[in-house]
Amino acid sequence: MSRPDRSAARSTEALALPFPGSEEAGDSGRVASLNRSNGGVPKLPVAEARATRDGLEGDRQRNRVHHGGPDRALCLYSAEAIAALRREGHPVSTGSLGENVTITGIDWRRLVPGVRLSVGEAELEVTDFAYPCRTIRKSFDAERFSRISQKTHQGWSRVYCRVLREGMIRSGDLVRLL
Repeated sequence: MSRPDRSAARSTEALALPFPGSEEAGDSGRVASLNRSNGGVPKLPVAEARATRDGLEGDRQRNRVHHGGPDRALCLYSAEAIAALRREGHPVSTGSLGENVTITGIDWRRLVPGVRLSVGEAELEVTDFAYPCRTIRKSFDAERFSRISQKTHQGWSRVYCRVLREGMIRSGDLVRLL
């Protein structure tokens, strides 16, 4: 007897969660965590860092073909999405998905290419969705990292940003859609 496929049910169930369109979410929020590493994941929390056109000072990427550069200077993700993924049973944590800035309180569905936002002293523009790769597979049940693919789970992807105005970002800073 074959086991029932629960992945489809899980995905549908996930869409009913408060994320990504929680009634509490709006046009402004806060930096829940600022994260960087010497390459790879997880990125570890820091109290503050300067956002430059090249990325977050002190942060490195192992694969510069697919990560980093001016149009992918920063990777952002939602604290609410991480919490929802954990409720689904994924062993994800802040920074384990490679995000530099984890934000809370923003309606995540509104962060699409072309949207501008202020984060602390910096101004950013969303350039693209960050497609998941196998590097983050350990953050997912059965290593199903496609769970945050924009192609299959719209509204759950991380986003890449370019830095339009450089500046300091601190944990707890205001994040505002412009």
